[in-house]
Amino acid sequence: MCRPCSVVLSGLVLVFSVSAARVAAENWPQWRGPGGQGVSTEEQVPTAWAPDRNIAWKTELPGSGHSSPIVWDDRVFVTAVNEGDVVPGAKAVPHTVDGKEFIHPDTTAADKKHTFRVLALDAKSGKILWDKVAYEGTVYDGRHRRSSFAGPTPVTDGTMVYAYFGPEGLYAFDYSGKQVWNAVEKFPTLGLGTGTSPVLYEKLVIIQRDEDNGEKSVVVAYDKASGKEVWRSKRDVQISWGTPVLVSASGRMELVTNGTEAIIAYDPATGKELWRTPGVQSNAIHTPLVGKGLVIVTAGFPAKRVIAIRPGQVPDDKRVAWEYSKGTGYVISNILYGDYLYLLTDNGIVTCLNPETGEVKYEGGRVPVPARFMGSPVAFAGHVALTSEDGDTYMLKAGPSHQIVGTNSVGEPVYSSPAIANGRIYIRGEKHLFAIGGVSGD
Repeated sequence: MCRPCSVVLSGLVLVFSVSAARVAAENWPQWRGPGGQGVSTEEQVPTAWAPDRNIAWKTELPGSGHSSPIVWDDRVFVTAVNEGDVVPGAKAVPHTVDGKEFIHPDTTAADKKHTFRVLALDAKSGKILWDKVAYEGTVYDGRHRRSSFAGPTPVTDGTMVYAYFGPEGLYAFDYSGKQVWNAVEKFPTLGLGTGTSPVLYEKLVIIQRDEDNGEKSVVVAYDKASGKEVWRSKRDVQISWGTPVLVSASGRMELVTNGTEAIIAYDPATGKELWRTPGVQSNAIHTPLVGKGLVIVTAGFPAKRVIAIRPGQVPDDKRVAWEYSKGTGYVISNILYGDYLYLLTDNGIVTCLNPETGEVKYEGGRVPVPARFMGSPVAFAGHVALTSEDGDTYMLKAGPSHQIVGTNSVGEPVYSSPAIANGRIYIRGEKHLFAIGGVSGD
């Protein structure tokens, strides 16, 4: 870009840049929002609400799901699934572990018909603008009994919305609700379902698609306009459920993926492997965190792992900055906000670390009442919001000491992660989508 040659032009460029940044911050276009980190830069966001207070609207959804809502300007998108009757003869694809047939004890629903939906809502009123069926029929594999086939969160670029349903396919819809393309590739999920959400990079939509024992695990990129496959990189890692993140390091972009055997970075434009380091040696479910010149990769079961990694062109023996082995949950992704890293267990115990060194600031912070968590935390305006399965959101004051400064509720169970956009918080409950806060511009 040419350097402005006058004070006036420089001022205009500055105003435009600030305005553009502000507009971008108002959208929550993917899983965990801008950059996939769960952090909003907005300051005018509500910090107190109840079922009868500060709820702008509440819309019943025509299906269940654990995917989070995403928001772009005046549109909210979410996926849902309807579970139907048993289909005679329908069953999951077989699985083997160590050469023996394996059926996970918590797998379910592979014998039933399902309807997978993509919905668009008006952000101001909550009205459902369109409700489209992406796929209807039997499923290739089962899901965990506490999971959902509508688990992955969609992603949008403001023109198209991309919804992923694992072995049942990736679907692209325009903003009028027209399905533009789909890409369906069957693969086994160990009978536990899919967790990874799609990521956009330039003209590509990228999926981390790991499976069972890893013989056919890949990361694959599709042209976001046509659905044509652009690149595919084979991975020697077993099934995972995490979403990759984009990181700028050493003058290049890197796509960093969580994994049991290996944490691997790719060139998002070509799929070329850039570096790898030993993995979390646990179920790879959490989304990596980015900040302070590091990528922090975590896992919570069977072992609790926190690995701080230096991205970019770094010698292999200098790749890992520090490690920690406590404080993480099974499903919940953690959060890096400001100068602190917050780890959260499934029952709401918080650990705070210095993200640059791994130094413990506090351990054992608790929410006020016994609770369990499935949705990941979000952060805004000096708070980290922790939403429990009971639908209660505990407002943790950001900083090196543990202080819960408020408790809010939507009045129904919550199994997904909130979204923040245009001065509102959007929370998907068991049956409803809630918009919390006043109308943007009020």
